[in-house]
Amino acid sequence: MKLLKTATCLLCFAAALLMSGCGGTTDASIGGSVSGLSGGTTVVLLNNSTDALTVSSTGSFTFSSKISSGSTYNVTIETQPAGETCTVSKGSGTVSSSGSDVTDVQVTCVINTTATNDVFGTVTGLSGTLVLLDNGTNSLSITSNGSFVFSNALSIGATYSVTISSNPTGQTCAIANGSGTIPSSGTITAVVVTCS
Repeated sequence: MKLLKTATCLLCFAAALLMSGCGGTTDASIGGSVSGLSGGTTVVLLNNSTDALTVSSTGSFTFSSKISSGSTYNVTIETQPAGETCTVSKGSGTVSSSGSDVTDVQVTCVINTTATNDVFGTVTGLSGTLVLLDNGTNSLSITSNGSFVFSNALSIGATYSVTISSNPTGQTCAIANGSGTIPSSGTITAVVVTCS
């Protein structure tokens, strides 16, 4: 009788183990954090070449689709942000058997210093010759109203400062939006020169 009880208990234990092993998988979220992403730009991430996620600010992110325990994940970049290059670390692995969420994928973005942007603007009220400087060196002579562009484009992240080297004879010109930083996306705010 004792032997029968022991055998029954062992069978129950084995059945319980079998049921727990076959009771389905646990799903886990895949996510992490983005750092260095400039304002106004976006990076598009993929998990296992699907589930596109657009991230537009630094901080944490989580893909909408979950991954079952024991399955692999692979986070890659589908679209780089304008003027920046992002890389992924800790982006691939296997979801644990317990289905714990993955939260340590790291996406690091840096400004692409090889990219450049023009410094440009408009002049109104001019009657004569106006000479402008960008950062004290890049000289530009302007003889008519309308738009202008400095000859030297500047790297993303560089600063610009437009000043007047010489006013037209009998006139005084003023500059608005004359300084700033070259953005990683879009263009600078146009420099406005008004002469009177």
